[in-house]
Amino acid sequence: MTRIAVLVSGGGTNLQALIDARATFPDAELALVLSSNPDAYALKRAQSVGIDTVVVNKKDWPDRVAFTRAILDKLTEQRIDLVVLAGFMFVLSPEFCRVYENRVINIHPALIPSFCGDGMYGLRPHQAALDYGVKLTGATVHFVSPETDGGPIIAQRALDILPDDTAERLQRRVMEQCEWPLLCEAVRLYSAGALTVRGRIVHIDR
Repeated sequence: MTRIAVLVSGGGTNLQALIDARATFPDAELALVLSSNPDAYALKRAQSVGIDTVVVNKKDWPDRVAFTRAILDKLTEQRIDLVVLAGFMFVLSPEFCRVYENRVINIHPALIPSFCGDGMYGLRPHQAALDYGVKLTGATVHFVSPETDGGPIIAQRALDILPDDTAERLQRRVMEQCEWPLLCEAVRLYSAGALTVRGRIVHIDR
């Protein structure tokens, strides 16, 4: 059984998608929700369905290295196999990626390598896609590496940009049609032992 920790900072809509889809990945357990924010609504989502929660408040630690080690300590205590970043608003130190190499999954609201990297979060990737005039956008689920949004790509899903799209409308459509199903599928594939990484290529044995 793959024990999963979901790292959050805010409302937890991606976490809710995982909670709702739990039956589709029977080889995994949502074992822990770890929040950098004690007031994150995601904590209530987890607690309402009996998932253990813990807060590691960024404000309690002097720097990124200490913050990262505090999180690693909690993950080790809980014997976590896979980490899912679901609206987690901090970039952790490279030590995190070394300890959990190819065991940290993130979802990005664009088709990497477009509209990604430092500072590209929230509405920004969607506004960038609209400003550039691309006809397709979507989401990418990938393993996390020290380079922001630079890890091996697990899967991508695209949708058409519509003439009346705003950044807010596009964000909602990408989230519902691309991010949520991609993230749940990636967790299912990982927990079923169907993902193999060679270099930066992810091979999927369905």
